[in-house]
Amino acid sequence: MVTTIRTESALEDLLTDLARLDFDAAAAYQAAIDRLDKAEFKAALTEFREDHLRHTRELGECLREMGKPAPTEGDMKQILAKGKVVIGGLMGDKAILEAMRTNEDDTVTAYDRAVGHRDCPPSVRDVLERAQGDEHRHCAWMLQSLASLKS
Repeated sequence: MVTTIRTESALEDLLTDLARLDFDAAAAYQAAIDRLDKAEFKAALTEFREDHLRHTRELGECLREMGKPAPTEGDMKQILAKGKVVIGGLMGDKAILEAMRTNEDDTVTAYDRAVGHRDCPPSVRDVLERAQGDEHRHCAWMLQSLASLKS
């Protein structure tokens, strides 16, 4: 799925969309964890799911400080993100990790775009940059793990 994040002009809309994307990602991670065989993959994905849930809390706090409501769940993209994982689950750990890698591509793109928002105060930019770093770390782990499975 291609993300539309960073097409929003209002900062609160951007933060809301990011929080929803992170809720969707956390749900997809749980679907993957439930289907993986290898314990080390489950452990890493559990950590990544927790990162996404932390992002939702931090983005929610930014929104509340702006006087805006924080989302409490994802949106319809959750169905697509989880669906790829469920289908991948039929083909094993490698397919599940590949599905999660494509999901992470979206979150990397979203945060890469978000940190450049013109109306972003330093405190919000710090939250976005930390999340961006997490997303790049998740993606790098996925690529490294997939490469190890190809050997």
